[in-house]
Amino acid sequence: MNALVVCPECGHEWVPADSAADGGGDAGERVVKDSVGNVLQDGDSVVVVKALKVKGSPSGIKAGTKVRNIRLVDGVDGHDIDCKVDGFGAMQLKSSVVKKA
Repeated sequence: MNALVVCPECGHEWVPADSAADGGGDAGERVVKDSVGNVLQDGDSVVVVKALKVKGSPSGIKAGTKVRNIRLVDGVDGHDIDCKVDGFGAMQLKSSVVKKA
């Protein structure tokens, strides 16, 4: 039986049995990628690639802002990066709006 699973966002196809039978690595390990496809890890530095609006702030986060020492989390609504942005404090970002520095 050739049962493929297809990601609705990117079209990636895989066989679920293959990933569980690999034996190499954690079966529940989550891979987070930035806007250009680089794999992100805890402690990485990233750069914001587009201007972001911040509630309660007259100015948002400008494109090109560098964020250091990120932490990957299982966030709500796709917010999978927990970090501190200079001038704004602690917040969560989506990996789709950052690029690895």
